[in-house]
Amino acid sequence: MKLCEALPVAILALLAPIWVSGQSNVETIIQKSVEANNRDWDADPEFDYTERDQEKDGIKTYEVRMLYGSPYQRVVAVNGHPLSPSKKAEEQKKFEEALAERRNETPEKRAARIEKFQAERKRDHTMLDQLTKAFDFRLLGNQKLKGHSVYVLSAQPRKDYRPPNRDSQVLTGIEGKLWIDRNSFQWVRVEAHVMHPVRIEGFVAEVEPGTQFELEKTPVSADIWLSEHVATKSNAKVMLFWPHRTQEDITYSNYRKSSGPTQ
Repeated sequence: MKLCEALPVAILALLAPIWVSGQSNVETIIQKSVEANNRDWDADPEFDYTERDQEKDGIKTYEVRMLYGSPYQRVVAVNGHPLSPSKKAEEQKKFEEALAERRNETPEKRAARIEKFQAERKRDHTMLDQLTKAFDFRLLGNQKLKGHSVYVLSAQPRKDYRPPNRDSQVLTGIEGKLWIDRNSFQWVRVEAHVMHPVRIEGFVAEVEPGTQFELEKTPVSADIWLSEHVATKSNAKVMLFWPHRTQEDITYSNYRKSSGPTQ
């Protein structure tokens, strides 16, 4: 996954045993949703895509390609406007230099670069081990969302949950809502927010209410769904005193099988 963002993966924790019908329970939804999301996770590096980042200083649009085992971002537009010929040539030159560098890098350097990329993905994905342990939740009902028939679930953190590492500590203060497609068991939408301050031990920081996360996914092939929209708003205190606030809004589109060299 591209943002990550342990939170997008963390919201799978919104799945816990409750009955959703006489023949189907959330244990079944968990299993099928985990299977679907694992397929998505494995397939994600196989796709190139367009990424539009909206930040405080404006909007940048990137073409993202997998290049010898890790992604490369090339700026193609700023604030909705295509690059000038000179800027476009500059980005093309950067791309060609990166391509040549990766093509000719030593096996050790390539392994280190790919390992760094995979480590970031693995860090987020290992949250999956904690998800079903962290939350209790209930079925709110069934709805139609973006043309999909979905289960709607809400979640509250379990009072007896003990996070085993720093990354999972934030789960103790999150509550959320999840819309799951009833046919594919894919996520259609996820919302989560921090409901009370969470101290991050060893980091001298505190995540505070006002921190929130939204995720929307879209089908990109017959059985693969990937991120379509991710919005995060972070409200924290660093050293437990200085406020630290960030906000991002990212849209992904134009998914296609990677065309760049991947070996």
